[in-house]
Amino acid sequence: MTTTTPRLDHTLVLDELGQLLGSNLLTDPATLDAMRADKSGHVSPTTPLAVVLPRSVTEVQAVMRLATAHRVPVVTRGAGTGLAGGALASAGEIVLSTLAMNRILEINAADELAVVEPGIINARFNRELAPHGLWFAPDPASREISTVGGNIATNAGGLLCNKYGVTRDAVLGLSVVLADGRLVEMGHRSTKGVTGLDFTSLMVGSEGVLGVIVGATVRVRRITPGTVFTIAAYFTDVRTAAAASASVTASGIRASVMELMDAACLAAVGPYLGLDLADRGGAYLVAQTDGGSAEEEARQIAAILAAAGGIPSITGDHAEGEALLAIRRAMHPALETTGTVLIEDVSVPRSALPAMFDAIASIEARFGITIPTAAHAGDGNLHPNFVFAGAVVPPLIWEAADALFQAAIALGGTLTGEHGIGILKRRWLRGELGDDQFDLQQQVKSLFDPLGLLNPGKVF
Repeated sequence: MTTTTPRLDHTLVLDELGQLLGSNLLTDPATLDAMRADKSGHVSPTTPLAVVLPRSVTEVQAVMRLATAHRVPVVTRGAGTGLAGGALASAGEIVLSTLAMNRILEINAADELAVVEPGIINARFNRELAPHGLWFAPDPASREISTVGGNIATNAGGLLCNKYGVTRDAVLGLSVVLADGRLVEMGHRSTKGVTGLDFTSLMVGSEGVLGVIVGATVRVRRITPGTVFTIAAYFTDVRTAAAASASVTASGIRASVMELMDAACLAAVGPYLGLDLADRGGAYLVAQTDGGSAEEEARQIAAILAAAGGIPSITGDHAEGEALLAIRRAMHPALETTGTVLIEDVSVPRSALPAMFDAIASIEARFGITIPTAAHAGDGNLHPNFVFAGAVVPPLIWEAADALFQAAIALGGTLTGEHGIGILKRRWLRGELGDDQFDLQQQVKSLFDPLGLLNPGKVF
């Protein structure tokens, strides 16, 4: 599959887009420049042709028909909070922003589902669900600013994955506009449904290379009454803490949150929050339990952590619990005060978490660098961070990242647990998938997008 270049003058394309969208066509330099970057730190060397803000499915279809007719690439973009360079746009490309399609179309408490447009912000969606006694489980760190459509496109995870699953587990059906402008309704509203191949799951995590998500039918959950309990423990070192978290998951207790930070993270977060965290231990593990058995499960977790060498505390007070969790949430803002941060994302089986921390320590020693690492310990998803000076990732850092990825794969893990491939990890994708699967995935891409117009240069 090859990506074609526009065959007609861009002036004609812009004229037709203007007739179609009016003021929802943006071409001012500041807006175009903003489309070159996302939260990954990657920046495209050139600016796109235009940004379009369609307000309806019909307008999205019209944009895609126009793009197909003129062979103009299209990059779908939500809030731009991605961490893999998956929504960066370059010269000659149209950015299709979903931010104007931000309505909640239906909330159905009886069937525990909702229908939303892709531009709805995750946190706003939950605020509007709350009066109905409902909530949306996917909980990425960017929930206050990321869109549900973006969560779906990257199969976003977050702190609550251990108990409530990733975004894919919350998606029942999707409305998708294909590259040629056709609208396809995938999935169902029923709890069960196995008719045909599961295109809905295929679209979740596809990073905009197969179609434009214009609507989603998602599972929502009833808010369970009861107190949330928070357990926090400090350990002498991160390997001991990782082994403790593996013991918790092996016990069968399913905490809603279980997060781990190493000593380098604590050293950065302490001054940021004005706390003496570095003096409290060499690693920090924080967990939460909810539901009817929350208090008993919290006590069981605390006992496991104590037996593993931790010094745990428990609270059922909401403010105290949030303060304990805030230490984890402050990690990335704290690291950003120390330099440019490349946030990595690998995942291993939960039992292999201690071995992955051993591998990170070995890589630190081999390359002479420090890799502050936090983990969604309950599901084995680690976020090693590379901090450096300047805007360009040094070759040494990429070499260390390569060693990191290889270590995760060797332990039965994967290149990415929740951030996606984008442009950041394209060079390693074939190595994990193998030639046959990589080729099959490219064939699927060609079937959905034969002209290669959707999000070119990403993933493959």
